[in-house]
Order: sequence, then structure tokens, then C-alpha cells
Amino acid sequence: MRKEEGNYLSAIDVEESYHFAKQMEHFKTNPVLGYRTAGSEAERQTGDMIYKEMEEMGLSSVQKDKITVNSWEFKTAVLKYKDRLGNVHEYQLGAYQTDFHTNGFQEFSMVYVGKGTAADYEGISVEGKLVLAEINQRDEWWINFPVYQAYLKGAAALIAVQEGGYGIIDDTALNAQDIGGPAYAPAFSISRADARLLKQELIKGREVKVQFHADTTVSQDGVSYNIVGEIPGEDRDSMILLSAHYDSYFSGFQDDNAAVALMLGIGKALIKSGYQPKRTIVFCAMAAEEWGISDSKYDWSTGAWQQVFLVRPQWQGKVIADINFELPAHAHGLKDGIRSVYEYASFLERFLETFIEKVPVDSEAYPEGITIYYPVETMSDDFSMAIAGIPSMVNDFTSGSFMETHYHSQFDNDDYYEEPVFRFHHQLYGLLLMAFDQTAVAPLDFSRLFEAMVKNIDLEYSEAAGADGKRLKELALIAGDKGKQVYHWITSVNNRYAACLDSGDFETAKKLKEDCREAEAELLRLFKKEQDSFVRLNWHDQVLFPQEAVRENLRHIHRAVLYLQKGDITRALDSIYEIDNNRYAFQFDQEVFNHFTDYVMNQEPERLQWGAGRIVRHENLSPLVHSLKEKMSEQQNVQKNDKQSEGEILDLRDEIQWLQQVEKSQKASYIDDVEYMIRAVEKMIQSLNEIKEA
Repeated sequence: MRKEEGNYLSAIDVEESYHFAKQMEHFKTNPVLGYRTAGSEAERQTGDMIYKEMEEMGLSSVQKDKITVNSWEFKTAVLKYKDRLGNVHEYQLGAYQTDFHTNGFQEFSMVYVGKGTAADYEGISVEGKLVLAEINQRDEWWINFPVYQAYLKGAAALIAVQEGGYGIIDDTALNAQDIGGPAYAPAFSISRADARLLKQELIKGREVKVQFHADTTVSQDGVSYNIVGEIPGEDRDSMILLSAHYDSYFSGFQDDNAAVALMLGIGKALIKSGYQPKRTIVFCAMAAEEWGISDSKYDWSTGAWQQVFLVRPQWQGKVIADINFELPAHAHGLKDGIRSVYEYASFLERFLETFIEKVPVDSEAYPEGITIYYPVETMSDDFSMAIAGIPSMVNDFTSGSFMETHYHSQFDNDDYYEEPVFRFHHQLYGLLLMAFDQTAVAPLDFSRLFEAMVKNIDLEYSEAAGADGKRLKELALIAGDKGKQVYHWITSVNNRYAACLDSGDFETAKKLKEDCREAEAELLRLFKKEQDSFVRLNWHDQVLFPQEAVRENLRHIHRAVLYLQKGDITRALDSIYEIDNNRYAFQFDQEVFNHFTDYVMNQEPERLQWGAGRIVRHENLSPLVHSLKEKMSEQQNVQKNDKQSEGEILDLRDEIQWLQQVEKSQKASYIDDVEYMIRAVEKMIQSLNEIKEA
């Protein structure tokens, strides 16, 4: 172990980090529930506290970077009613990022609408009323769909109860998520325990008179601030970034107070230990991660996206790595993980081999050790960083049960704080930062990307579809080999650089790094190009290669055609359900479906933020769904009234022809995507050759 690493480990003060995480709970928009939301006074006050902490701990160039957000102030939501026995009940409700004011308690009628689908409103008048609906955002659909359905039906507001998916730790849990919809369609959340009592009053279409007091405000032109400080390095033009977000739902101890505290705790230990970085180390506390823009599918990670695309685009090409933190003081499983972009997987795996020799993984925290996952996902700020051209990673936080149990509820508190986990992350990420700092060249291994690409290519299908998948695979293998060669050179240079630092030959080290400056800049440009060329999303925000989403569509379309040719409408609809976002055409009115399709396909990039251009095609099968559902209903009615009609096949020729045209269109798109990838990989090979030759 190097002396500077030992000094850093000795300087860690986990107790101080814990106390700062607790201090962040002080400012809140709702005095009972908490919340520190985008552009709110509570968020600004917390940002000021972080700014002061950065100054006091000794960071340089501490600044507040202004971002523009749709701000949200949630002050209160309280529901009261008297049951049939005369007992008065009063409930605290959570809220979503919508606009609704009662100016004190106001009387409403409340009705129960099941899951809040279009069918659930049949025979029910909800004009001006509150509606109670059950949702499961993990397994069924997001909150925006039933909320907008309620708005179109004339409801005053929807009150949602999580029947599964999130907040399952306790029946008293409230839950909050980004709304993904317009502010003018109001929505609140209620616990299962409170909803259960209400539902007893609302059974069989009965209405209940309730008193409701709500004060939640969304403003279009809000302001917030990302808080930035640094430890200057010898090289001011090369940086390593540490990031975490400071907005929160409820008290947000894990998500993300502990992460901000971890980030600052690493900085304090570095300063206390006297570490002198080679690259400049930047600390950025991000605002508006949970939500920051109204009526957008990609309404989270606003602060990070603006920071690297609008506020400080000069970071692109200069920051060699972003280490992002999320929920870091709780073990999300028996094994810890770092989730990374493909290109840093090799470096991280080698780093872990040496790290655990110096700091064995705490068996109390992670009995099964630690591993590397890739690529990064869309759930946190590291995705915005990556697509900006900043190779990123985050402590893995999505693999355990915490996301379904405590996440975004009042049970995200320090009752679930695990000191060994928090301590281990201070140790792990501080030494990882040093490992990045002691490189002459950003250790990017592009071969890992192309290995994943090769595995993803379906040669049998591409041949059947007329796409040149064979050529794409050949090129991906060549590119992977070139990537390995370049990474071998990078590793060799970095080993020599580290040896110079260890021996005290700083002049040779400095010259070596200077000689590699242009190569590093080209590697970062190539990383940005790769992100632009190969990173796409499906409608569930999963990260895919460009042809992958179309290929999945074609599987389901083909099955649907076969089922319709057999007259099996039920199974055909099951397949259509999986194509793009057409599942929502099954449960909600056409206007709901259109709204949440159009706002992805026909909206300016600034409102789509990190999702802009990541979904490039869409098959709108809503009319086909409704046609098939009507025919299935006809078939069932005929069979019910005439037993001799059982087994008869309806005339489905129009629907089959429609799907066959869709299949033809999607095949053409698949061929185009494969050709596009061939050209992109060819350019990557050329760039890798130039780096290797240089």
C-alpha cells in the first residue's frame, strides 16, 4: 500500500459524514413529511449549507452553478372524513409534481376507480371529485397514465395507493416518484393502511364526502443550483468528478443525503491526509435529480444533464471519470457492486484485485465480496454524464430489495443505516479516485463494448431479414481487437507513469503524461462518439444497441401475425402488448395514449433532456388494439349465444395485413439500423487505428 493511500484511510471520519447526512434533513417543504424538491426554498437552503460546508472543509473555487427548472413546492396534503360509525379519520398524503390548491380544507366527493383505467370509469361520474386508484408502478404502468385519465374524465385529483412494486416495507408507507406528466393533472399518494379504510366506505360505487387541504405548486421558470468545489491538481485541464444529488423525497437519508456526505467525506479525508492530486478533483452536489421538468418522460436527472450540456459543457473532453453516488450507506445485497460504462470495466476489475489486497471487503457489509456491472442505467445522474462524453460509474443500488421496500418513502431514514457499508464505501471510492488520478491516460477499454455488441448480434435473424449482420459481427470483432491493442498500450503507459511516481521521478512522469495528452483527448472524443452512435433506449428506459429494440418488436409482431392467422386474438394481443408502448392502448383512452407517445416523439430536445434521440422509431398500434378487442368481444358474444359457433374463425384479414405492413416497415428499419452500425463501427476502427499509431 502506498503511503498516501494509508494516510487517506487513516483520515476517514465516517461519523462526521453520518452527521452531515442527518443535518441535510433540516430543510423541508412539508413540515410533517419532509421533501426537498427541485427549485424549492428547502432545496436552495440545503444547497447553501453544502456550499458553506465545501468552503469550510477547504475546497477551492466553490461556486453555485445556476440551472433552470420547473420548480415544485409541496407544503401539505391532508385528507379528513367521517366514517359510517361517526369516527373521524385524518390522513397525511404524499404528493406528485403537480399543481393543486384548496386554500384550506375544502369538501369533495370521493369515488373509487379500481386501477384507474378507462374501463374503470364506465358508469361512474367523477366530474370535480377526488378519485382513489390502486397502482403498481413496477409491474404495471407508471403513475402518469391513470392520473391523466382521471384528468380527462374531469376528476379534481387522483389519489394513488401503491398496491405493490414500491413502498412495500410497511402498510403505512407513502411513496413518491417522478410524475412523468403535466402539472395540471393533480395527483397525491396515500398509504395502503389508510386506503384500506377508505375503500371500505367506497365499496359498490358509494361516494364519501371528505375534507381535503392541499398546497402543491409547480412553477415553470424556477431556479436551482448545482454546488461545485475542487481540490486543484497539477493539471488544471484534466479532471476527475465526484457527484451526488441533494434533492430528495421525505427525509432522503439514503437517497441521497448519505451520498452527498460520502462525496464530501472523501474530500475531507483527502485534504486531511495531505494528498496532492495530479488531476483536478471536482465535487458537484446536483440539484433536481428526482425531478426537474414538467410533462416529459425524461423528467429526472435535470440538474446533471444541464450541468454537462448547458452550464459547463467544457467539462466534456476534460473529465476522465465521474464517480457518482446513490444510496451508499445500505447494503443492497450480499455482494457490493460498481456499475460502470463498458469502457471502464477492465480498469475497475484490475483495481479491485489490488484493492482487496490492501482493504479486504468487510464481510459484515458484503459477505460475497464485490463485482463490476455494466453498462450504466438511466436511473441516476451517471447516465447523463456518460452520454455527455464523461465516462461514469455509480455504486450499485438497484440490485437489492431496497428499491421495492424503502425507496422514496418515509422509511428511507437512518433506521436502515449500516456503518460498515458506509465506511467501506469511503475506503473503496477514495482509493479508486487515487487510482484514476495516478494514470497518464484515461484507461478506456473499448473492447468491452464490442464484446457486448457481438453477443447482441442475431446472425440467424439478420440473414433471414436481409441485414448484413455477418459483416457487422466481423467489424465488431476487428474493433474489439483494436480496442484491446489500444488498452494494452494505455496500460503500459500507465504502469510506467505509476512507476515514475513511486520512484519520485516526477519530471519523467510529467513528460510522459504531457506526451499522452492528445491521445487522451482523442480517447474521450471517441467515447462521446460511441455514446452518440450506440446508446439507445426502449420505452422502459433500458439501455440498448440501435437495432435491439426493433429486433424485439419484430419477435412480437411475428408471433402476433401467427396467432391471428390461427384466429387466436387473445394471444395475438398478448404479443402486441409488448411492442413499444402499445400496452397503454389496452387500458387507457386514445387521448391518454397519444399524449404520452407524442411527448416523446414530437418534443424539443431540451425538454427530453438525456432521452432526446434515444428512441427513434415508434409503431402506434392503438387502433389495431381497439379493433381486435372489439372483434374478440363479438366472438365471445356470438359463442355465448350460439354454441355451434365455437371454434369459428373471425375475418381478421385486415388486421393481419396491417401487422404484416408493420413487420415490413420494422424489417426495413432493422436493415437500416444494422447498416448504420456497420458505418459507425468502421469509423470507430479508423479512430482506434489512429490512436494506436500515435
